[in-house]
Amino acid sequence: MQKVLVTGADGFVGSHLTEMLLKKGNKVRALSYYNSFNYWGWLDDIKHPHLEVVTGDIRDPYFCKHITEDIDIIFHLAALIAIPYSYVAPDSYVDTNIKGTLNICQAAKENSVKRILVTSTSEVYGTAKYVPIDEKHPKQPQSPYSATKIGADAMAMSFYNAFELPVVIIRPFNTYGPRQSARAIIPTIITQIASGKKEILLGDLTPTRDFNYVKDTCKGFIELSQCDAAVGQEVNVCSNYEISMRDTLELIAKLMHSDVKFIEDQQRVRPKNSEVFRLWGDNTKIKNLTGFVPSYSIERGLKETIEWFLNQENLKKYKADIYNV
Repeated sequence: MQKVLVTGADGFVGSHLTEMLLKKGNKVRALSYYNSFNYWGWLDDIKHPHLEVVTGDIRDPYFCKHITEDIDIIFHLAALIAIPYSYVAPDSYVDTNIKGTLNICQAAKENSVKRILVTSTSEVYGTAKYVPIDEKHPKQPQSPYSATKIGADAMAMSFYNAFELPVVIIRPFNTYGPRQSARAIIPTIITQIASGKKEILLGDLTPTRDFNYVKDTCKGFIELSQCDAAVGQEVNVCSNYEISMRDTLELIAKLMHSDVKFIEDQQRVRPKNSEVFRLWGDNTKIKNLTGFVPSYSIERGLKETIEWFLNQENLKKYKADIYNV
């Protein structure tokens, strides 16, 4: 039984990863961002005898050293991820994403952690210069968010090169599924339709994305954590499939039997040079390393996601009328 630490475990992907790790027989120390309400995010819904929830902040190096004691594997997901918010609060992204990653890497080094998996993002690639996008594609910082993730990835790799810290950079493309924040396009569409709206507000529908169901993304994390050949590597976790935002909207509307109309909301449109217009990932590398193959088609994943959001206990946690950056 391995003891693993998941930072950002209270969030969307982190909570699903925590559940999957527990089901596989691991002891999980799950980090939730400290708050005075004793609120653990999505971890509040997870009960397991081998789950230890701790609250704190990765921006504190002493705290990071404390929570990484006696840990075999770290899954580092904690980050600020909302792109629009990075336009108005970029300094906080530097502190959390870059310095937070530095703190976790330093703590892992000092505590001799056996493996650390650092979560990147397909946003580091920017608009595709060629497709499908492999790991050699140039990095393009088209938002403060993506700039800080490029910096965080570089910081982690520097610890591999300088100190032989066993780092794997995991680069998920656009993950979706139950519990995702309403700022993302798929929950935005589903929650507005589920709330009875006939006209829904969205941003630009021309960009394409490589969507991955959250269980596939988590499977990629776990398979890479067990792959010695992945150490020192940057690895895409993606479906090798692209779909436009408009086609995504139309598919969701079809699955929900809705004739909803789309209205462009200017506050949801990124600045021209900041929009990433095309993301289509190449998953050859992870297939060669681990044999990873996605289990969920876009239709199957959307059906499960819609079913979760249509549960009124879940839907009421979302504010469909408010655009949250």
